Amino acid sequence: MKIFIYILVALVTISTIFRQFSAEQIESEYDKQGFSELPVQVGGRIKPLDSVARNTLLILSGRQTVIAPDGSKLSAIEWFIDLCMRPEIADTYRVFKIEFPDELGLDGLAEKSKRYFSFNDLQPYFAEIQTVYQNIEPQKRTAYERQIAEIYNGLILYNNTLQSLHPTGNSERLDRLIDEYQSYETLIATGLKALKNQQAGEAYDENALNAFIAYADSYLKLSQTARLRIIPPQQNNQAEFLSDWKNVGLELLDAIKGSPLSPSIKQYAQLTMAYRSNDTETFNQGVATLKATFKQEYPKAYSRSQFERWFNGFKPFALSIQLYIFAFILLLISWLKWTTPLNHSAFWIILITFLIHTFGLVARMYIQGRPPVTNLYSSAVFVGWGAVLLGIVIERFYKNGIGGAMASIVGFATLIIAHHLAMTGDTLEMMRAVLDSNFWLATHVVIITLGYSAMFLAGALAIAFICMGLFSKNFSKEDARSLTHMVYGITCFAALFSLVGTILGGIWADQSWGRFWGWDPKENGALMIVIMGAIVLHARWGGICKERGIMNLAICGNIITAWSWFGTNLLGVGLHSYGFTDSGFFAMLLFILSQLWFIGMSFIPWSFWRSAYGRNQLAKS
Repeated sequence: MKIFIYILVALVTISTIFRQFSAEQIESEYDKQGFSELPVQVGGRIKPLDSVARNTLLILSGRQTVIAPDGSKLSAIEWFIDLCMRPEIADTYRVFKIEFPDELGLDGLAEKSKRYFSFNDLQPYFAEIQTVYQNIEPQKRTAYERQIAEIYNGLILYNNTLQSLHPTGNSERLDRLIDEYQSYETLIATGLKALKNQQAGEAYDENALNAFIAYADSYLKLSQTARLRIIPPQQNNQAEFLSDWKNVGLELLDAIKGSPLSPSIKQYAQLTMAYRSNDTETFNQGVATLKATFKQEYPKAYSRSQFERWFNGFKPFALSIQLYIFAFILLLISWLKWTTPLNHSAFWIILITFLIHTFGLVARMYIQGRPPVTNLYSSAVFVGWGAVLLGIVIERFYKNGIGGAMASIVGFATLIIAHHLAMTGDTLEMMRAVLDSNFWLATHVVIITLGYSAMFLAGALAIAFICMGLFSKNFSKEDARSLTHMVYGITCFAALFSLVGTILGGIWADQSWGRFWGWDPKENGALMIVIMGAIVLHARWGGICKERGIMNLAICGNIITAWSWFGTNLLGVGLHSYGFTDSGFFAMLLFILSQLWFIGMSFIPWSFWRSAYGRNQLAKS
């Protein structure tokens, strides 16, 4: 039976990993994978078009796939290609997510679909949406006005992304982009001469001047709206490479100064024309040419971009979510039956998942060139990683499955939080000014985040104590003592790392802002964690609280840590407020209520505790 269980668990684990590897494959005659690897600059960072497509789609619709009108499923990069190269088709895709369309008061909109709308669906309401948006104050928006603002900003993002690769217009213009560029280059000298003659009061070619001005006006608008910078600098200098990328409009305007058009702009135009005419050979040749250019002139940037595209497809954190919850389920079953094989299997799954989780962290560090914690999303990923690491250590000592179970559930929960935080767009964005600093900051953030991990793990172990004490007949006095030792050891670790991390933060603040401590909300939250850890430890050392009291204090630590981690950002004030989300308040409130509910559960009289530990406590009382 044991062998069968091991084989079954191994097959499920391997199939889950294999399915994740193969989920992102695109079957197409067009080299869409190669196209998705092409690097561009947006948001101050060099990234592949694949990341642009995924992040844009996440902001618009909260997902990374699109359901076409014919029912087929498109990947993010396939949607992006249609958006830029066949906008008349992309405008029919329902990519705008509206949670409560019937509350917008736009007659007929809610009848078209339930939650997702196409650009064509929203087009009749553009003027009304813009009017409402312009007449509201950002700091005083109602829920209705916030939804209008999200739609308006989504439409702007959609339009700016649409114009990223070339000038936009009707089908005829898109079908002859190369001709337009050639005509424009030929017209520049004649147009400039006509303009000069007009300003000097001399005879000039009016037709050439009007055509030249029409091009210049169109490209000036394009330079202001095109979202992506797709033209790399000519010199392969690191500083210039990060700052001197140009969008299509800027590149076309610079041609007026005498600069030749970059081959890249013509290649993207050729790709568009080939895709529109179903010319797969020309499209694939164009992609190959662009890739070869980047490989030769910017090998490091292209290599990193290529890796990021693969990383996006692999989705290590999504895979970790599945494996963590699988390990947790195995451990729950192991407490009822087949204890040894399921316990061993779950431990190895957690260990494998931890390695995948670690790979994800290291990969993000390589792509971003920064420490593991740079924003709220990465802090959620790192908190889970730290909790799992500590849980694995505990499990190696006690080997009862409790440490592994709580580690897996904390890892799962924090990655779910990270998943929802990723809905705001690029999680590898450039570091905010408050974080983009020196060595002391990097060490401070990493160490104090490990303190968060430990506090959450201690709180999770405390919740396990209460649940098992109330409902598990097999929960003995020895189990209770082991859990108390676990919580004590983890709390010692949490208090130490929180204290050291807070001191390092003060050193960084002194160097960056000229003061060690300023009673900023985030600083106060860090101090609260240190004090909470000290309270738990002193309560145990002084015998003030028994097992149940220590567990309740550890659960209180969950509330304090969540407030320091998320709550201070929700205040919207202070130097550290860099992760505000409207929905965060309700999530925070729900989490606090859940922790108070567990504390309340712990005060149920001993006579209602089904465990042997509960009966033992009842006999004592």
